[in-house]
Amino acid sequence: MTATSTAPTTDPAAGQRSRSLLRNRSYLLMMSGLTAQAFGAGVAAFAVPLLAYAVTGSVWQAGVVSAVGHVGALVATLPAGVVADRVDRRRLVVVSASLAALAWFGAALAALAGVLGAVHLAGVLLVSSVAGAFVDPAVAGAFRSVVPAQQLSSAYAAVQGRDAAASLVAGPLGGVLYGIAHAAPLVAGAVGHLATAVCTWFVREPLNADTAEARRTRPAAALREGLRYVWSVPLFRICLGLFAVINVAINALLLAITLDLTADGTPAAQIGLLSGTAGASMLVGAVIAPALVARVRVGVVTPVSLAMVAGSAVVMATTQEFVVLVAALGLGVLGVPAANAGLAGYAAAITPPQMQGRFSSVMELSGVVAMPLSPLVGGGLLAAAGLPTTLVVLAAVLGAAVVAVWCARPVRRIGLPATWADDAIEA
Repeated sequence: MTATSTAPTTDPAAGQRSRSLLRNRSYLLMMSGLTAQAFGAGVAAFAVPLLAYAVTGSVWQAGVVSAVGHVGALVATLPAGVVADRVDRRRLVVVSASLAALAWFGAALAALAGVLGAVHLAGVLLVSSVAGAFVDPAVAGAFRSVVPAQQLSSAYAAVQGRDAAASLVAGPLGGVLYGIAHAAPLVAGAVGHLATAVCTWFVREPLNADTAEARRTRPAAALREGLRYVWSVPLFRICLGLFAVINVAINALLLAITLDLTADGTPAAQIGLLSGTAGASMLVGAVIAPALVARVRVGVVTPVSLAMVAGSAVVMATTQEFVVLVAALGLGVLGVPAANAGLAGYAAAITPPQMQGRFSSVMELSGVVAMPLSPLVGGGLLAAAGLPTTLVVLAAVLGAAVVAVWCARPVRRIGLPATWADDAIEA
């Protein structure tokens, strides 16, 4: 990519350069809380489509409930980035994660009482998604404050492994808990968010740059500053649009498969096995991600990984045999952790510390847009055309995205981690 300046930024974690990540107390505290949240939220997220279908009796209405629940994140994401650069990030994470925990606990109590309805479930998802919109940029900025630049690729690979392990366990565990009591997965979601709040509270070192300096800029001006920064970098411009499409397609594909299996009466534990297999594959991918990113350019890893997902969708469209679905999905997502770790590590390494929160929130739009659209796309296509046609359409979209990524020079030219510092941008 063409940077506005090649002068390297000050590394906020420079004093920790000789310290292993396993001896970095602040990093371990944050990762512990976020790991618990990933597991708990994964269990709760697995149960949401099942609960939505149980209370509505319709795959389309279940998709609408999921979509409505995520609208809040779409509205809150950009303001959250501004807030994350202006306030104490530790307190922001603690307050936001605690609110999400209260929302999930409330839903669990309603489910136990037998009064959980579609509106209540959508409201809980709304509160949780707004809280998550504030946690994500705060965590991104905090991460950059406690992890030295040269360790970012390893740190983000660990994040991918954490998420993969959560996916591996969340599906089967969510299915078992849902079979025991519909409220149980919701309790898990609450406990996970509470763990993030507690662990982050015990981080000692500052997680911000100079917030007094940041507050001298009006919030609206700070938001414009963040938008201008992201738009000034060709790589980020491309990622905003292209990855929004990719996120919608992949999440719609997974949701369509889940809803189709649910409508066919497939046991929840068996559906959990499908997501568990995908999680196991991503865990393997996360283990090999550091070595892969260290040896293969991110500009090559990214389109190849995306092509694997598109190919798996084509295979799944040819037959809906459960064994084929499991095998194809598992192989298809194997390269995703390396692509994610490479792109996330590169973006964090080149972005100025004082811009981390706003950058994270702006880029998060690609995922946030997918949250309300994916259930509508996946549920709508499934209801209108059935699973085979849905998978073919989404495979075609992913195939077009592969071509676009390969042709995008700012993505293609991203090199190995040793070269990332040369692209550092000065604010």
